[in-house]
Amino acid sequence: MSELAKQYLKENRDAQLDELKSFLSLQSISSDSTHRDEMNHTAQWTADALTAAGLEHVAIMETEGLPVVYGEWLHDPEKPTVLIYGHYDVQPVDPLHLWETPPFEPTIRDGKIYARGASDDKGQVFMHIKVLEAYLKSEKALPVNVKVIFEGEEEIGSPSLDAFVEANKELLKSDVLLVSDTPMLDKGKPAVVYGLRGLCGMQIDLKGPNSDLHSGLYGGAVQNTLHALVELLATLHNEKGEITVEGFYDKVRRLTKEEIETFASLSDDEALKAQLGVTDLFGEEGFSTTARLWARPTLEINGVYGGFQGEGVKTVIPNEAHAKISCRLVPDQDPAEIASQIKAHLNKHLPKGVTLDIQMFDQARPFLTPYDHPAIQAAGVALEKAYGSPVTYTRMGGSIPVVETFNTVLKLPAVLMGFGLGTENFHAPNEHFHLENFEKGMDALVDYLHELSHVQF
Repeated sequence: MSELAKQYLKENRDAQLDELKSFLSLQSISSDSTHRDEMNHTAQWTADALTAAGLEHVAIMETEGLPVVYGEWLHDPEKPTVLIYGHYDVQPVDPLHLWETPPFEPTIRDGKIYARGASDDKGQVFMHIKVLEAYLKSEKALPVNVKVIFEGEEEIGSPSLDAFVEANKELLKSDVLLVSDTPMLDKGKPAVVYGLRGLCGMQIDLKGPNSDLHSGLYGGAVQNTLHALVELLATLHNEKGEITVEGFYDKVRRLTKEEIETFASLSDDEALKAQLGVTDLFGEEGFSTTARLWARPTLEINGVYGGFQGEGVKTVIPNEAHAKISCRLVPDQDPAEIASQIKAHLNKHLPKGVTLDIQMFDQARPFLTPYDHPAIQAAGVALEKAYGSPVTYTRMGGSIPVVETFNTVLKLPAVLMGFGLGTENFHAPNEHFHLENFEKGMDALVDYLHELSHVQF
């Protein structure tokens, strides 16, 4: 059944790339309120594309924030229903001067398409739309029932989507969640991701004197807030790379023997050092690099600032100092509980002479689906057919907060079969997407929908 759909994709490749360029040219930066009109325009573009593909009841649905685009094709109650999730928003483009070509002027060179959102996640959202179109135009039917939900707030933590899913449980009711927003293992090496780390982010604000002070007049008499911040942050880890927050590891689920062995076999420290341009790797002792990246929790300092930042010297004692930190969490850690533990640690170790305030940012629970689930195994079959290479079942170090929401609220197993590569600069200048994976990925998705039609839930 799927061969006609694949032939349709092949015959319409040039037109598809032109459409993809149009999609990528839209400046859908969700974190910037000045782009609100462009976000609405992108939502409309996405809805129009779903309608043109042949989906029914396509709607732009309002949330407390940016809109969700929904569509469906429900024609066979005997077949499973797959809920396809993706996002049409993108990261900011800074620093702009590092882009070789403008981020919203899609350019194809060396077998890759360069633009913000090319890999994360517009390119992969577009693939799903075209696969559905290929089936509906060539075969007049889909092998399974389909619901589609594309949101506009993933890059800012999906703050409105939990409430949307909770309020629309019946509308979104399905058998399995399908997401393409995760990387392959490497070029030509497909992967199905069965686990995601969670997230807990916060900002630390220290305040000292009521204004910046002259370091000659007051140095030695008052606490320097930057000194205090550095001292405080240094208490969060020990020399072994372990996190020293009391209780932080208490609920971390142990890795299975098979996972430990698999992660060790996938670790290539020399290649990673070469890729990143570093002389040494560093992390929690006792675990392979891949285990630390995918299946162990972290606490990272993302930014530190305060005092004089300009050119030259200004001899001041700053009255404020700030740091942003984030934790990647693993099953069965709870982000609210981790936040409470970190707050207690910071208050316990707070240096004298400063006061502490903490602002909370994104939170997401970790997620894990058993990798022997038939829907995940079906994805492996489809990927191996498309790439002619064995599939690897992996976890991923990043977070997709809404995946856990769909699992908790709708009880959906999640199949995360993405087609990006870790080297494609998502969230960085010169983001790009390999056209080889654009083409093979759509073939894999065609086959997956066909394979899914035979899965018993």
